Amino acid sequence: MKKIFEAFLDLIYKKKCYFCGSSKHSLKMCPTCYEEMQYSDFRPNRIINGVNVYSCGVYEKTLQKLIRGLKYHRQKELAFYLARFMYDYWLNINDKRDFQVIPTPLHKNRIKKRKYNHMELTVEEFCKAAGYSPNYDLIKRVKDTKPQYKLSRKERLFNLSDAFEVDISKNQGKPVLILDDICTTGATFEEMINALRKNGITDIVCMASSSPVC
Repeated sequence: MKKIFEAFLDLIYKKKCYFCGSSKHSLKMCPTCYEEMQYSDFRPNRIINGVNVYSCGVYEKTLQKLIRGLKYHRQKELAFYLARFMYDYWLNINDKRDFQVIPTPLHKNRIKKRKYNHMELTVEEFCKAAGYSPNYDLIKRVKDTKPQYKLSRKERLFNLSDAFEVDISKNQGKPVLILDDICTTGATFEEMINALRKNGITDIVCMASSSPVC
């Protein structure tokens, strides 16, 4: 009933682009604003413990607003556009393997406050496009870490120490692709890689939608 009501409202009131306010296309993100987002080089942004880490774009302008809207302002529909941006980038990596895709997990206290994990929503849409299997249960965040953005790399690693726990019974037996929104120092990816490797999972690729301006 809710979806029917929302569809009815959409017929009466065209959706406005979250970025420019245009209602021409009746989309949450119009084609013009989507095209403003530029891809980074189609090669690893860095290598962490032998694992390739890709970054799709730079955390600025439209991409920054997309991530912040999805992450902090409950604009859940934007998950589709972030996933599409990441998938279009991923196609250029040309890795033909069948992956299980893992979103960077949030601690239960953070989910309770935010009401959702924005990267779970993104992984769901990414897997629809790629034909991969999402895996929301393989790795959990068991430590309620403090925000990372003001911390140095050393402080981030200490903050994330023993933050993740792997349930090996949930492993789908496929290579792992970890998705996150921003890769700054790579500390979050590093701790997740370490946790997976301790449990015998070594075939890993990481991809963030963005990295900060150098």
